[in-house]
Amino acid sequence: MLSRRAFLSGSVALAAYRNETLDLVERALRLVSPTAGDTARDEAFWNEIQQAFTLDRNVINFNNGGVAPSPRVVQDALRRYLEYSNQAPSLYMWRNLEPEIENVRRRLAATFGCDTEEIAITRNASEALLICLLGFDLKPGDEVVTSDQDYPRMITTLQQRERRDGIKMVQVKVPAAPKTLEEIVKAFESGITEKTKLILVSHVIFMTGQINPVHDIVELGRKRGIPVIVDGAHAFAQFPFSRDDFNCDYYGTSLHKWLMAPIGTGFLYVRKEKIEGLWPMMPAGATQSKDIRKFEEIGTHPAANHNAIGEALTFHEMIGVERKAARLRYLRSRWADAIQDMPNAEFHTNLKFSCGLSTVEIKGIDPGALASWLFDKKSIFVTGIGHPSFKGIRVTPNVYTTLGEIDRFKNAMVEAATKGIA
Repeated sequence: MLSRRAFLSGSVALAAYRNETLDLVERALRLVSPTAGDTARDEAFWNEIQQAFTLDRNVINFNNGGVAPSPRVVQDALRRYLEYSNQAPSLYMWRNLEPEIENVRRRLAATFGCDTEEIAITRNASEALLICLLGFDLKPGDEVVTSDQDYPRMITTLQQRERRDGIKMVQVKVPAAPKTLEEIVKAFESGITEKTKLILVSHVIFMTGQINPVHDIVELGRKRGIPVIVDGAHAFAQFPFSRDDFNCDYYGTSLHKWLMAPIGTGFLYVRKEKIEGLWPMMPAGATQSKDIRKFEEIGTHPAANHNAIGEALTFHEMIGVERKAARLRYLRSRWADAIQDMPNAEFHTNLKFSCGLSTVEIKGIDPGALASWLFDKKSIFVTGIGHPSFKGIRVTPNVYTTLGEIDRFKNAMVEAATKGIA
């Protein structure tokens, strides 16, 4: 993993500046094991990481899958950029700060494993994915295959195209906790017909945390000449992977989830030779047809948000994504193992195919009631999940989560499963 000194001495440090939060992480790294599995249980290391955040510890936040808090270094950078912008916005923001987006673009591309000219910085995964879903020329009768567990914003977009353009959305049913990844591939394959012109697949299903076999589904489409859009909203910076792991052409993600960048940041990846054939959501000039930046033509916007992504990348890379993933799985096991064999506890996540997100149901207890009980009685915040085929609460800790918080949740779930919540 890169040290603070390595960041500050190389070109990768263009967006970084001296901050006590990163100094704290570097000190912790000096004593940590090089093995991610060992580090996952090193409470001295994670205690240092926990100090990098400004949190309300009176509430246990287990909905990091929605949006995660940024570490202090990111908050400080955001404030610094905003304050500088407001000294003379049209001069300082546009002339001095806006060009720094290119440094952020380079670093995101390096992290994702693609060319710099293939990354557009967006405001969230929805914007990135809507560019794709609205940017293809489709005609009446054309079909788009997706699943019955995809994000509502994407489903709403395709439903609007049905009403407006006469296309057809085909939602295949995928199991909540598949025994094999082949079950998911076969589900998508079952929805493909000669009219299929587009496939949308979630890298991580937001309801359950299921990590889908993206490579196989991308290849499924490629063999048939069908473009595949990958919804990576819940994947990027949660566990290790790169673009080449699944060789996709289109990928959209949020950065305010597992990267913990400022709220309202994301990116869109489009393979270079595919850029020209994808319309931007907001109009761009004809001279930009092959330029990834055409997808960033959104009008006046703050430079602070996208520039502070650089500090989030520094924090993330110093910890190391392998360490982060190992820690998230360790925290999950600590509570999940305690209730997994209880007869009235049912996981709607195959824990073998997931990382930081898990969904569990206590049979006989409404998920909304359980979520309310956890918050009102235990000060634990989770989100309820409702689907025609399953229901439960989604649990998403993060690197700042303490073992004490995990144990409070574990004990609460054991109590709910054995005594009820009345």
